[in-house]
Amino acid sequence: MNQRLRRLLAASSAVCAIAWSAGCSNDDKPKAPQAQPGRFASPNPGSVNTYWIQAPEGLVLVDTLRTPADARKAIAEIKKTGKPVAAILLTHSHPDHVGGAGAFHEAFPKAPVHASAATDKAMREDRRGFYPLARSANPAFPAKVAYADRTFPDGSPLQVGGLRFETATFAEGESDTATVYYRPDTGALFSGDLATGKVTPALIEGNSCGWLQILDQLGKRFPAAKTIYPGHGAPGPTTTLIDEQRRYLQRIRGLVRPAVAPNSPEGTTVTPGEQKTITTEMDRTYPGRPPVADLPTIVQENIKAVARELSAEDPAKTPAACSDKPREGTLPAPASTYVGAVDGGDLDALAGAFAPDAEVVDVGRRIQGRAAIRAWAEDEVIGGKLTVTKIVENRPGYQRLLVHFAPGGTGGFDAYYAFTVDGPFITKAELTYAN
Repeated sequence: MNQRLRRLLAASSAVCAIAWSAGCSNDDKPKAPQAQPGRFASPNPGSVNTYWIQAPEGLVLVDTLRTPADARKAIAEIKKTGKPVAAILLTHSHPDHVGGAGAFHEAFPKAPVHASAATDKAMREDRRGFYPLARSANPAFPAKVAYADRTFPDGSPLQVGGLRFETATFAEGESDTATVYYRPDTGALFSGDLATGKVTPALIEGNSCGWLQILDQLGKRFPAAKTIYPGHGAPGPTTTLIDEQRRYLQRIRGLVRPAVAPNSPEGTTVTPGEQKTITTEMDRTYPGRPPVADLPTIVQENIKAVARELSAEDPAKTPAACSDKPREGTLPAPASTYVGAVDGGDLDALAGAFAPDAEVVDVGRRIQGRAAIRAWAEDEVIGGKLTVTKIVENRPGYQRLLVHFAPGGTGGFDAYYAFTVDGPFITKAELTYAN
């Protein structure tokens, strides 16, 4: 769509020039880009993120890594900014996110550590015994966990470092309680482990249904969120990471459910053969995804936990959000990634949605291979706004959409996007005008 795109951009520039000659509002001026949060990810396996956000009064940090040793590596990077640390925020009580809190507090003693009332309570009670377990598994985990020295009511806004964060606390999902932090001025959402980026999550608490319901609530609570900064894995478009997390949970529940059905070989017990089949299928669907914990058998432990959960569920009372089947009208994973990447301006995510030898047919023009598709997207797609108007055709491995594409985020035109997908990748995308 190169020629039409250029005509639209030229027309847009002409309108802007006319508007400025008449005395344009300052709101029409391009806004200075907001600085992206800094990020330190500890090594795999079990990589964890900590973030630092530039604020008027210094830096605001989010989460503190698994161990003091990891924390000190992040601290060295943070100190390179030359800025003071104004505050430290905790998303939830899991050991891999709070184990380094003491080291951070020692390095930045003037920066208070903040946690929601629910997170603070979960840390102090540790009713699942996660902290002694973490110490037994990893001698580097601290002998004593450093708690927050400032708490705030669950769901209340938080003013730190000269920035305002909206917060929301969710219970009985990935963890017993979790708090997310949202910046309305930038659309940045720090989600902890609720929506993670291309990693193998831990489901050992056996609450996948609660987690699925939280993902629905998360999207509704922060509909304007643009980018999720997760506790594990790379940041990405909000809708993409939420949808990917949802599909992962639906997939493993859908594979485990037949294995615990009354008419299965061992009833509610998952046999070694069934576990191997489920593990193989999860690895095929989600290849090469590092685990969020240093646990070689994390997929097998996830299967056991989901099996216990499903065995106790009453199908008649299972919430609709916990259905194993993708919802009608939803996009296949790679197509959803493409749409989210366009809106999030994420060139890496967009290119990564395509298979290495994929093809894009853009109104008859053929772009072959991931590298060429990336160059095409950088030149003609990123910076635009893509809205799915209707799913016109939907069958296994193929979906045809009616969309509206707005170059530069305004104006635009209607088009048909047809995606052929194979597993996690788009193998072919055909783009044609709708009129």
